[in-house]
Amino acid sequence: MGKIIAVANQKGGVGKTTTSVNLAAGLAVEEKKVLLVDADPQGNATSGSGIPRANNRRTLYNAMILGDKIENAILSTELPLFWVVPADKNLAGAEVELVETQNREFILKDVLHKIKDNYDYIIIDCPPSLGLLTLNSLTAADSLLVPIQCEYYALEGVTELFDTLARIRRGLNPKLIIEGLLLTMFDERTNLSMAVANDLRDFYGKQVFETVIPRNVRLAEAPSYGKPIILYDIRSRGAESYIQLAKEILSHEQKGVR
Repeated sequence: MGKIIAVANQKGGVGKTTTSVNLAAGLAVEEKKVLLVDADPQGNATSGSGIPRANNRRTLYNAMILGDKIENAILSTELPLFWVVPADKNLAGAEVELVETQNREFILKDVLHKIKDNYDYIIIDCPPSLGLLTLNSLTAADSLLVPIQCEYYALEGVTELFDTLARIRRGLNPKLIIEGLLLTMFDERTNLSMAVANDLRDFYGKQVFETVIPRNVRLAEAPSYGKPIILYDIRSRGAESYIQLAKEILSHEQKGVR
């Protein structure tokens, strides 16, 4: 049975989409069948996976709101074991259209349940907010991966997200666990990055991934070429880090998830 990992943080600019795309690609390189679900109306995970923007194609919106089969929206990528359910601006309307829907937080769970066994991993790139799309993603997920930028307010944002997690466990998804907290944009040359990393590890212990994602020019360039970092520059530090993250997540399965 496949595992669904939601990549979420209500703060923007923390490397959430970069992590979704490159973790999916990293798992595919490790010979796992991976589906990346772009649940962000900005559609950056879609374009960052090498899928050009297009107006006349099915997206996550069609599956969640119009009742189409999600299989009709799945697109292949340059990597053989990596597929994508794209998003576009129509998904922004889903927040409004879902408000009146019965069991509105469970729509995405119902959609993904039909194809979950077809993949080893389903990665959901959530919007940078705690609206209905993110709630749907966290209700559908087995685990939550939280990218955290190494900056001064990082701990404050994590505390808020954990409060939300507790509410979701009480009301919507009692089995949701933490896959891990991922330090992103890490610069070992600065005292701030080191201090944030140390504080998070002191406070959250083994819930923080051993892998850290460095600030890396090649990693920042890759989305503009529509490529995961593994295809853009496999020798870069960014590629090495995401391959290591994929291996660390696979090791969770062998040990039993934290």
